[in-house]
Amino acid sequence: MGTSTAYGGPGGGTPLVPSWLGGGAPPAPAAPDGSPNGDGTAPSPPAAPPTPPNRPAIPAAADPSRFSGARNSFTRFAGSGGGDRANLGRAVSRYVSTASGGARQAAQRMGASRGAGARLLGFLADAQARGVREALRSLDLEALAGRPIAEIFVGLADYICPGAGTVDEGIAREAYVETIIELTTEGLTDLSTFTPDQMQTVFELYATHAIEARICNDIGTKAVTMPADAQAAHRVEAQLRDFIRGGVSDALTAARAATPNLTPERIQSFVDAVYESAFAILQSLGEAEANQ
Repeated sequence: MGTSTAYGGPGGGTPLVPSWLGGGAPPAPAAPDGSPNGDGTAPSPPAAPPTPPNRPAIPAAADPSRFSGARNSFTRFAGSGGGDRANLGRAVSRYVSTASGGARQAAQRMGASRGAGARLLGFLADAQARGVREALRSLDLEALAGRPIAEIFVGLADYICPGAGTVDEGIAREAYVETIIELTTEGLTDLSTFTPDQMQTVFELYATHAIEARICNDIGTKAVTMPADAQAAHRVEAQLRDFIRGGVSDALTAARAATPNLTPERIQSFVDAVYESAFAILQSLGEAEANQ
């Protein structure tokens, strides 16, 4: 490729193993009867073949068409301008059941977002337990103490969402940015007076945006024809977000009832459980909408 003359292979007289491969001429082979080598030394026993490395099995390739059902249903929902709730339900339930292989596998696809959610929830819990200044000081961000809540959250971005080189990391960061934008609209303005319910609201916003971004990225919103009417397009996006938030809220409420005392050691498992439960609830809600 790109050369002007084709290579015709090695010429006559070229050794099968080039002399430079081992740094010189190959040693004379031992005699088959076990007689000494040419220098009088005893022949060395043949070396055992190297043990091949123990590598994990390569997973089977996923079906490239597994998102088509969810994509087709979402296209119909978008084409209705947000009026076709049955196809919204089908799109979400098919995404969880068929495209992802169930709630647990769907939650596992949220790798970076689960980690970011745990760090966000951990910081909020620390700020409530020890105060905002101490929580920020532990992250070398004490200079943010006393600043508006949006500035504090922007300053925490690299801690909450380290890296943005992969799609998964990009989804986690995008969800965090969307959460910051919504803080004031939810009346969350003073981090120092946060209640447990307000902490839940922040995490609820984050998980909602993360799941929405994951679904939209997977089904390929660029392949979905959105309404030309800006208001209709906004209605489609808002209904999808509200639908997802309802599932996340139900999952969070159940998780808080099961784990009323959230210690730092339990935060990651708590977050993982919320994501898995949210996907299971969304599948059930979607199936209910589709069957109405």
